[in-house]
Order: sequence, then structure tokens, then C-alpha cells
Amino acid sequence: MSIERFSVWCRHVSVMLLLLAGWATALSAADGLGSGRPADVGLSEQKLRAAVTAYRRAIDEDQVRSVILLVARKGKVVLHEAHGWRNVEKKQPMETDTLIRMASNTKAFVATAILKLVEQGRLKLDDPIGKHLPAFDNTKCREMTVRRLLSHTSGLRIKPLFLEPLRKKSAQYPLAPNLQLEVDRFADVGPAVKPGTSYSYSNPGFNTLAALVEVLSGQPLEVYLARTVYRPLGMKQTGHRPPRDQPDRLAVVYGRVKQPKPGESNWEVRFDQSGKMRVPFIRGSGGMVSTSTDYARFCQMFLNGGLLGKTRVLATRSVREATRPQTMEVYSPQEREKRTRFYGLGWTVYSSGVYGHSGSEGTMAWVDPRHELIVLVFTQSPGGRNPRTAFFNAVVAAVEE
Repeated sequence: MSIERFSVWCRHVSVMLLLLAGWATALSAADGLGSGRPADVGLSEQKLRAAVTAYRRAIDEDQVRSVILLVARKGKVVLHEAHGWRNVEKKQPMETDTLIRMASNTKAFVATAILKLVEQGRLKLDDPIGKHLPAFDNTKCREMTVRRLLSHTSGLRIKPLFLEPLRKKSAQYPLAPNLQLEVDRFADVGPAVKPGTSYSYSNPGFNTLAALVEVLSGQPLEVYLARTVYRPLGMKQTGHRPPRDQPDRLAVVYGRVKQPKPGESNWEVRFDQSGKMRVPFIRGSGGMVSTSTDYARFCQMFLNGGLLGKTRVLATRSVREATRPQTMEVYSPQEREKRTRFYGLGWTVYSSGVYGHSGSEGTMAWVDPRHELIVLVFTQSPGGRNPRTAFFNAVVAAVEE
């Protein structure tokens, strides 16, 4: 066996052993997220029921094919329901523990990994990315910092997830394609505009951050996240590879057809239950697979200032930094007054103090510190009329002061 192939084999074996060991051992995290009735935490059950009705209607009208709804307040889950189908063709109903493709909801976890490395003293938020990734140590990338990548103000304007086509395995690149090799190619392109002067949502920026996590931690992204976030929080069903051994647990992702032909469905399959991945390696812009229960634990940790039960994942100062509006400075005073949302570090931050994130496959998570609320709306059918904002507003309106 060649050195290159042995290296790849060792990497795959180490990933599997670490992940399997993590899920097999007893988790020491205190529960930190219980269950209760709406009235126990000052929520109107009648108003919550009315909010759910909007999704029943959307599914009946085939505007949404599936949804998982979760509402927690003051550390207690008071609403957790699934409606619709995780596989319409097989008549498999959506269930509360169905595995969901989280897409860009992955970004908050990549940001958490970066903040963990900051706390460990391995980098600073305002470090130039070229200080840690040598390919970016050039004139054009000099002002691209870790913070600017996290807040989408790095100046990168690369549209696809990675430059296409991906590198092929060769004598020069025996381990291709992989995350770090593909990210290094971004350095040759560099920022299209001066870093720190504008906001532009950047998937390549978060893929760069994922490569940074791997380089500084010396571990694959999924292993570092499993050891520092998933296992401590008791997130037993979260990973970055759709499970091929449990295909029926994974929801089919349906995309809305803009102009269906007469007699044809309004929906087409974007991802089936086979477990296929968009790119052949783990990335930071998306790709996470999780459940509503697992994701709620992560949100509760943020709501608690970095703590879940007795387990601290992030320092309170890191949570504050991640959830404050980092992009205000790129807008004029007049623009700031008109805007209702900005970007933090891995989170969208609203002027109301709420923060959250969405994913392109139909997921949305909100954390509302003022009302001590977590609201998750996880669909797998993007493109139809999705009443998620109305649902969130209805939940807030259900708070009985």
C-alpha cells in the first residue's frame, strides 16, 4: 500500500473510531432541555394550536410536503410535532426524529468550532486568514480575516460551493479531491471587493473556515465538532454524512417545480434517501444531517450563554460575539435604520435581538433571548408558500406576560 493510500485509510478509520466511540460511551452532559406543557412556561396552548393549523393547511394545499415544528421556552419543549411525509411516494410519514438535511444551518456549528479554537488560543478573530492557511498569504488576500469570513464581509464573490471542476486524483494531487485542496484554490481568486466594506453571503467563505478548523485542530471537521460540540451536548443523531444504513430515517428533499407541465407534479426530488452528498467530502457551508431534538439542544446552549445543563461548550463572551450584529459598519446610517437584520458570526441577527439561521432545503431556527424561546421549523420542501415567519410570530404572540 502506498503512503498516500495508507494516509487516506488511516484518516477514514480514525474518523469512524472516534465517532463510534463517542456515541457508544455514556454521555456525561446533563439533560439541560426538558419537556412540559405550554401553560407551565407561560405560553397559550390555544394560540400554539392555532399556529400549527397554518402548517396543516399548507400541507393539505401541497405548498409544503413536510414539517417538524418544535417550540421550547425556559428550557422546556412544549410543542414537538411532525406533519406530512418524509417520503411521499412510499407513504412514509414525517416523524419528530426524522433525519433532516440542514444545509446552511450548518454554519452556526462551523462558527462555534472557530470560536472554540479562539478560546483555546489557537487563533484570533482578526487574524488574517493567510496567517494560518499559507495559500492565502498573498497580497490580494491580506485583508481577509477570520471575522470577515464568519460575517460574510470578506469580499469573496465566488458563486459555487467550490471552483469547478474539482481537482482529480493525480500524481501531483494524490489525495484529491478534498476540502483543503479545493479551498486553497480560492486564494488564487481572492476578494472581488475590498474586505470589510460590504456584505455578501458566501458559501466558499465558510468552506474556507472549515479548512481552517481542520488545519488548526489537526482533525477532520466532523471529528472536531463531534468531540467539542455534539458529544458534550448529547447530540447523538448529528453528523455530516447521510446514513446509508438507515435510509428510511432520512427525509426526501422535494424542490418546487416553477412551471410544471399539465398533469405533472408541482414537486421534484432534489435528494432521495440514498444518502448521496452534493460534494464528495465534508464541507463547512452545509451538509449537516441532524434531528430537531439535537438542533434544539444546540440552540438551548446558545440561549443559556454557552451552557447546557452542567456542560459548558462556549464561553458567554463567545456567544455574545457570535450573536451581535457584526455587519452594521458596512451600511450607511440611513441603511442601518431601514434594515431589520444583520449578520453575526454564523447567525443572522435581527434588530429585535432574535437570532437564527435558515437552510436551502427548508430549515429555519430562531432563538429569542427576550422571550427565552427556541422555535424550529424544519421542512424538506423548499419553494412553496411556507408560513414559517407567520408561525414564529404566532409563537411569540402566544407568550403570556
